Amino acid sequence: MEHDHDPEAIRRRLSVRPEQSYLRDWVYGGIDGAVTTFAVVAGVVGAGLSARTVLILGAANLLADGFSMAASNYSGTKTERDDKDRLRAVEERHIDLVPEGELEEIRQIFRAKGFQGRGLEHAVETITADRGRWVETMLAEEYGLPAALRSPVKAAASTFLAFLICGFVPLLPFVFGLPAPVALATGSTAAVFFAIGSVKSLWSLAAWWRSGLETLAIGMAAAALAYAAGAAVESFTA
Repeated sequence: MEHDHDPEAIRRRLSVRPEQSYLRDWVYGGIDGAVTTFAVVAGVVGAGLSARTVLILGAANLLADGFSMAASNYSGTKTERDDKDRLRAVEERHIDLVPEGELEEIRQIFRAKGFQGRGLEHAVETITADRGRWVETMLAEEYGLPAALRSPVKAAASTFLAFLICGFVPLLPFVFGLPAPVALATGSTAAVFFAIGSVKSLWSLAAWWRSGLETLAIGMAAAALAYAAGAAVESFTA
């Protein structure tokens, strides 16, 4: 069992506010960092340019694209919080102006859940007796909003760090001047894709190897397209 179900254990578990997950930000940043940086490597190599050019463009991609993704994630996550604040203000105003209408909304919401008769009226009375609970119920039931939203700063930081860590892997063979850098970059990047997918399976029902292969296929497909584009450009400019 994932957790205990005796009354005291349940009380302790429910008394703690659930932690927000930033898994999707890490996965998003990690995959995109590995994909885009290796795409730069593959594109530059496909165009027949030097290892120095690979490093310059790869480093530029790490910083610029990584920051861009983090900034976009920050703005998108903050928009979710701003929208919830807006809708909360709407519900507050409606409760002030048309309380009977808002009360009827609660009644119909819980009637649709199967409440009837005195049980329904008791639920409506209990929820609307506390203004904060009333508003939060409307936000969850009418708009489908979660009780707690993720931090924009933590979401952005998770994306940026994952982008830097995973995106740096394709550049390592060029940084250290290793032999056969393209082959090493390809192999190490493939390993990153597979590792991300495998770890991601811990939060899903998919088998670790299936999730790993799925992510590997997506990442290497992007790399192959970039290499083909670089090779095409090189053939046209030769």
